[in-house]
Amino acid sequence: MSEHAFVRKEIVPEQTPPLSSIGIVGWLKANLFSSWLNVALTLLASSFILYVLSGVLPWTFQSIWHASSLTECREIAMATWGKTHGHACWAVINDRWVQLLFGFYPSHLYWRPIVALLLLIVALGPVLFSEAPRNLFYVTAAYPFLLPWLMWGGSLWVSVSVLLGFLVAYIVIKYMVEIFGQLLGVIAAVFAALFWWTFLGAIFSEIAISVLPLSLETVTSRSFGGFMLALLIGVVAIGCSLPIGIILALARQSDLLIVKAISIGFIEFIRGVPLITLLFVASTLLNIFLPPGSDFDIILRVIIMVTLFASAYMAEVIRGGLASLPRGQYEGADSLGLDYWQSQRLIIMPQALKVSIPPIVSTFISVLKDTTLVSIIGLMDPLGLSQGIRANAEWQGIYWELFAFIALLFFVVCYSMSRYSMYLERKLQTDHL
Repeated sequence: MSEHAFVRKEIVPEQTPPLSSIGIVGWLKANLFSSWLNVALTLLASSFILYVLSGVLPWTFQSIWHASSLTECREIAMATWGKTHGHACWAVINDRWVQLLFGFYPSHLYWRPIVALLLLIVALGPVLFSEAPRNLFYVTAAYPFLLPWLMWGGSLWVSVSVLLGFLVAYIVIKYMVEIFGQLLGVIAAVFAALFWWTFLGAIFSEIAISVLPLSLETVTSRSFGGFMLALLIGVVAIGCSLPIGIILALARQSDLLIVKAISIGFIEFIRGVPLITLLFVASTLLNIFLPPGSDFDIILRVIIMVTLFASAYMAEVIRGGLASLPRGQYEGADSLGLDYWQSQRLIIMPQALKVSIPPIVSTFISVLKDTTLVSIIGLMDPLGLSQGIRANAEWQGIYWELFAFIALLFFVVCYSMSRYSMYLERKLQTDHL
């Protein structure tokens, strides 16, 4: 058979790809100019962006940073540019940024919320990043009890007493489960913790205070405000809503009729009521049902309501993750001889949480942004403080600068959470091709 002329006998040497398909030119061609329709949309969008930036950039950078009132800002703008419109008066931020961050918290105690924020970053390290030192878990475990002591002050031994209550519950459940089973062990642990907090904890605190008084200056909740208050409510609600949501999701799928009915009723009721309604209940109606003379801290009431609201939504997010798993995962756990809690901890829940990462982070972001609703019930969050600043005669009539600064604060935190969500998804991705 004769040899075919079109069959090559040697390997063709590699050639560099054309410049139009690599680098920034290739990216632009593939993503923005791949067709006539995309070219038209790109030009239209670019024109709109340039139009917006042509007004925003001069307003942002041709601005006044040093003035004592809005009137002085306008006088400086008129003297500099010949007009008052189109120039931001950032002097209000320069004058009130500390108040927007800390509210009416005593100025000589600003170090306490700053330390609380730094400890929060350290405590989140081993939770968010596997590369962090494992010893930091001690800070993570202690942080929920250090936070109220740093923010509100008082005796450190009160927080230690609360921590010991959880330690008592852990010891009881560790030994009672082996003797009486899981259900009775959990019940005994709950009663032991309640007994400690109700009776023995107060005695322990009094003895410890008399021996070694470790206390900070007390700060009332009415002094809290600004972005510090929004972060406080958001961090506590986010940290508590995830475990509570997991428990509610598991309870909703339970075979125990009473447990399932209670979980469904709680979730559907909370999700069917606006958050502002729950906040009004926390601020006004809740005191009606408390014993006369009782003083239930307003911020604690708000934190509880926001946490319950977020937990109901988190439960549905986790339930969606559990429902997405194939039945074979449950059967595989049973075939290994694992009990219910072992299968949930080792097989089911890690996969459900991995699938649910985007909606979980979206819920966290929504919770943080919903903290701005507390201004309606009289708490001085950044929006509430902005109303007070605008009511001042010196800054009456200023709007956009305050709202832009507040938006920037929330954007930094929310964008950081969304970026971490994307990082975690890439890190846990197992379906690489």
